[in-house]
Amino acid sequence: SYHAVSRRLACGDVEGRLEAIFGRVRAIQAKSGRFDMLLCVGNFFGSTCEAEWAEYRTGAKKAPIPTYVLGANTQDTLSYFPDASGCELAENITYLGRRGVYSGCSGLQIAYLSGTEAQQQPAPAHSFSAKDVAELKASLLATPRFRGVDILLTSPWPRDVGTFANSAGEIDTKKCGSMLVSDLAASLKPRYHFAALEKAYYERLPYRNHMVLQETPQHVTRFIALANVGNTGKKKYLYAFSIVPMSSMDPAELVKQPQDVTENPYRKLRKEAPKSRAPLSAEEEPACQFFFDLNKHQGKKRPSDRKERGDSQPKQAKKPPQPTGPCWFCLASPEVEKHLVVSIGTHCYLALAKGGLSPDHVLILPIGHYQSVVDLSSEVLEEVTKYKAALKEFFRSKGKRYVLFERNYRSQHLQLQVIPVPLDLCTSEDIKEAFITQAQEQQIELLEIPEHSDIAQVAQPGTPYFYVELDTGEKLFHRIRGRFPLQFGRCVLASEALLAQPQRADWRQCAAQRSEEEAQARAFRRDFESFDFSLRA
Repeated sequence: SYHAVSRRLACGDVEGRLEAIFGRVRAIQAKSGRFDMLLCVGNFFGSTCEAEWAEYRTGAKKAPIPTYVLGANTQDTLSYFPDASGCELAENITYLGRRGVYSGCSGLQIAYLSGTEAQQQPAPAHSFSAKDVAELKASLLATPRFRGVDILLTSPWPRDVGTFANSAGEIDTKKCGSMLVSDLAASLKPRYHFAALEKAYYERLPYRNHMVLQETPQHVTRFIALANVGNTGKKKYLYAFSIVPMSSMDPAELVKQPQDVTENPYRKLRKEAPKSRAPLSAEEEPACQFFFDLNKHQGKKRPSDRKERGDSQPKQAKKPPQPTGPCWFCLASPEVEKHLVVSIGTHCYLALAKGGLSPDHVLILPIGHYQSVVDLSSEVLEEVTKYKAALKEFFRSKGKRYVLFERNYRSQHLQLQVIPVPLDLCTSEDIKEAFITQAQEQQIELLEIPEHSDIAQVAQPGTPYFYVELDTGEKLFHRIRGRFPLQFGRCVLASEALLAQPQRADWRQCAAQRSEEEAQARAFRRDFESFDFSLRA
């Protein structure tokens, strides 16, 4: 079906250079045909633009296109905006207002928030407060079947917009911009978000608005920061785009994910969102309602519990398969370096990693020959869980948290690598961010999976995969479809973002003398003794 495509222009800080911006718009329209409107973010007025503005205000000159502007960001331009709730400033030039939603006749929804984030209370007239953001969110989230807005206009950048993304150049997105704007963008899920004020152009890679494997797919957001009009560095300040209103789009077309889509930069905010907000977005599916079967095409639901699959029997204890040749990790095998073993349970054992990232880098291994976690019988899995709990308690007593990963790819015996990271070095969120960012750089899609699910729910036996688990139970998963860097997990942990020991990324460079390994194993056994359940059996 045919939909009216809107052709829009967005521009950064005009700063009173009206002739420059409108001259540019006329030139573009002469070359490319008419646009429906111009949306201006940042400072529309400058401190010295009275004479130029007077010609438009009196009607001597007229804007060549319907122009919609945000309000003042500073005290000295407040006088240009006579009515805080929005008004026509001159023919074809409209001030949208302090905050709200503008819906054109095409059905396009434009949410807007004027000013900068207030640094004091009560908020000055050129600023917005947490209350303004909460009210704008509430008004939209309460609408039936709310999926997002088409466009969001703010003057400040959202804080942290550069997380998981292409570089924003000289702008440090961890320090620049407003957390309240990030919160607004995370909730309103705009398809386009424009901002300015930093005198820089930055077009971020599109980011997704849903948690893969946990929520139904949603549309992506494109964040675009625009420079100031007529800047000497020739940075882009005018952006042309075509958009069909969300309300008249085919839902499947709307949620198509582009090739270069990234993780959501505000995922921390989404996780920390107070539960009291839930009723406002009742149309969202409960987070753990279903899992995707990664063997099938995305989007096929499969039941998340065994009864529905018609196999209500618990997993029967079955003998593990036998290795086809010598195995370095079957405990009965002569190839095992027994001096590295630090604990032996009924079904599993712990061994120090050869050439470990740290002296207490340890492996959880099944005694029998199993290839991956997915293949484990229920009693082996139960003991793996006990070892994880014991190691969590042990490392926490030493001021550390563990990161666990498994690579079920070009390996024949399950190895769960457990690496402790000092608590004061980084948070669990920093660890996840480092893994997701470095995965993205290598075109590896690392997805967060529900905390209370296990890997067997997203991977079939025999499927190659890589997964990371934090001692909080949070998990990241990648289904390996082609090549995969064998040292990936280790490289991320050794990188500057985490342990800052890049020289230890390859275990072969870290191999120690046997006497040193024996000493490390003795020390680990001694320290771990009071946490080791296998000694109490």
